[in-house]
Amino acid sequence: MPHPYTLIEPVVAALPLVVDSPHSGLHHDEILPMSATPDQLLTGWDAYVEELFGHVPQVGGTLLHAGFPRWLVDANRARDDLDPDLLEGQMPYPLRPSDKARRGMGVLRRLALPGVPVYACRLPAAFAEQLLKRYYDPYHAAIAGLICTQHAQFGAVWHIDCHSMKSRGNAMNIDNGAARPDFVVSNQDGKTSSAEFIEVVAGCLRELGYNVSVNWPYKGAELIGAYSDPARGRHSLQIEVNRALYLDEARFVRSEGFARLRAHLDLLLEVVAAYVRSQVPAFR
Repeated sequence: MPHPYTLIEPVVAALPLVVDSPHSGLHHDEILPMSATPDQLLTGWDAYVEELFGHVPQVGGTLLHAGFPRWLVDANRARDDLDPDLLEGQMPYPLRPSDKARRGMGVLRRLALPGVPVYACRLPAAFAEQLLKRYYDPYHAAIAGLICTQHAQFGAVWHIDCHSMKSRGNAMNIDNGAARPDFVVSNQDGKTSSAEFIEVVAGCLRELGYNVSVNWPYKGAELIGAYSDPARGRHSLQIEVNRALYLDEARFVRSEGFARLRAHLDLLLEVVAAYVRSQVPAFR
């Protein structure tokens, strides 16, 4: 069975900094009744995001990225955020489908693209629960363990959840048809991080020449909401990177912009690491 995630430890003195990419994976070993084509499924892949943020261990942070595909299990949704229309039978707990699940983008995806079902039939509820136990639970256990351990050691922790976004919204998104900024940085309208931390990140990206939106069209989802508590020193934010900056979106291959963007994200991570050191007494 493919491992549900890869964990890369710091190669210099460790900081209370956790960076994760939950949609980087492509591997699974289930035989499934597919309807969507491989290319249609790839549209949900955060292609090469773990590479874009690969400098994390060099600044003292810990990098976690998923091995499984987003269309199979989306770790950035609540575990009970399931569309009942996807299932045959009852789950062993009540479901709480969000608006995203109703639009086909729950923890187990019903749609790959507007009008394009992932599966050719409903999934048995017992199989759905098996998928969550195999992929979702280990990933969340890993991210929760890292955040809790580092918070206990340093008294505070900073977490960045990393994603890519299509350059233009589609009918499954709230910004259907709209061209997107270079970056969207989110903290659920101030609920998951301090205002200072999100400004450090957004401000650095703007200084590098990028168009940055804060909390629109993405506000951040489960991975920053579940484990953050800014009042107790647990700060989480989400970054969405516009794929047009680094990717041929039609062919899912790196474009000429990849190296430039990677170099800029290396600089961003250096700035974030310096900020973290400035906030923790042990590093002053």
